[in-house]
Amino acid sequence: MEIISSHNTKQLPDSDASSNYRRSITDLPPALISEILNFLDPKELGLVSCVCTNLYRLATEHHVWKDFYCERWGLPLFPSPLDSELSDEKSWRDLFVEREFRSKTFRGRYSIDLLYGHTEGVRTVFLLASANLIFTSGYDSIVRMWDMEVGLSIAASRSLGCTIRDVAADTRLLIAGGTDGFIHCWKAVEGLPHLFDLSGSEKQSTEFRIWEHEGPITSLALDFTRIYSGSWDMTVRVWERASLKCLMVLRHSDWVYGLAPHDTTVASTSGSDVYVWDTNSGTQMTVIHNAHVGNTYALTRSHTGDFLFTGGEDGAIHMFEITVDCDKADVLLVATWIPHLGPVRSLAFEFPWLVSASDDGKLALVDVRKLLTTNRYRLGKMVSGENQVVQCSVEPPQRMLHGVGSNLFSVDIGADRIVCGGEEDVVRIWNFSQALEIERRICALRGIRLENRMRRRRLQVEMNDKGGSAERCSVAAKKNPMNGDRSGAWHNKRGKSGKLKA
Repeated sequence: MEIISSHNTKQLPDSDASSNYRRSITDLPPALISEILNFLDPKELGLVSCVCTNLYRLATEHHVWKDFYCERWGLPLFPSPLDSELSDEKSWRDLFVEREFRSKTFRGRYSIDLLYGHTEGVRTVFLLASANLIFTSGYDSIVRMWDMEVGLSIAASRSLGCTIRDVAADTRLLIAGGTDGFIHCWKAVEGLPHLFDLSGSEKQSTEFRIWEHEGPITSLALDFTRIYSGSWDMTVRVWERASLKCLMVLRHSDWVYGLAPHDTTVASTSGSDVYVWDTNSGTQMTVIHNAHVGNTYALTRSHTGDFLFTGGEDGAIHMFEITVDCDKADVLLVATWIPHLGPVRSLAFEFPWLVSASDDGKLALVDVRKLLTTNRYRLGKMVSGENQVVQCSVEPPQRMLHGVGSNLFSVDIGADRIVCGGEEDVVRIWNFSQALEIERRICALRGIRLENRMRRRRLQVEMNDKGGSAERCSVAAKKNPMNGDRSGAWHNKRGKSGKLKA
């Protein structure tokens, strides 16, 4: 790309005009180039990086890659295998490209691993990808910890005395909510390979309970400083992690089935309604009445918190966009899916895939990338707090996973695995790591084919050049008259001999 001045270059010599009035974009100040690159998307930045060495350096190390990454997956509170050592070994571009590549995994082949150990139905599963751990619990009142890579049981807690309906964890704390209204907690033990001592064999006092709910606890969540719990006592309680004190109580009009916090807001489902709360003031920002026909059981949010996904008793899944302005929130219904014949019990999201588990024994996988890149305000409908949800664009699911005959209660998703628990006493893992390896081999073979194609093209060009020079020599020879033949005609012996002609 060149920048040419509008001055009349005929007044100057050609050398001066070319040196003073023709400039490349790389000659612009770096700050100006950075502003230009800010307007490009990942694909366009990749194309720019192929133009020349200077643009490759500028486009590859541009800070906007961090923004792209955070828009997809957000900044991790605790490092995961893909997010670790962000600044030391891999640039934000490398991390973005690698994670974007892994998003193709769930379109490929998979294998199903079965985890045996529970004696009754599994109500909840939680995948802690940063530590390669899976936590499960249910009707048998025991919390079990599994190695995600190997698929073996690591540890199991004692019986907690009641059904455990939800678990949540990070690398510092593991919590489980029971129908007796308590939150059972385990602190991570320093130096322990698998973080938590569920059996209580360590000397440290790392196990305790929090009591305050008056009904069964149905949903739990953690962020960096707080614990969130929802209960059938029609409240969501926000706890401070350091002091374990209840900071606020958010009261609803019906049983609370699910919650999803992000930053200074928390979304919750109560009966058929969906609420969004401000966790700084404890005020209600907006409510979506009758989000589903029947109860709204499942709830999850995108990593940036802008999108809300709900699943209900009617077998439908809704996608909402939340716009927060001061103490108010506007909600836009973007899309609706109806993939199940039974109630949707659980949802999980890992960009760009939304996965749902239902009583019909099936999992539905939906790629929401297209909805995030299109003009959602043309597709969606604004949803006020007093109106019912109106179906806008009904999208088909991209993939259905079968093979389970019983009700499914809980699902979670990681970079290349989907974990699911249901009425059976078995935990199922859909393992897509084989698809990732196949995709890598395909990319490697595609690169080899491209290299061979380029090599053949270079050889063809060289052969054409040689053939062109030989042809020019033969033309020159035809134009030169031979000795004894002033007409310049070539003698044809076959034309002069009748025998040869016969």
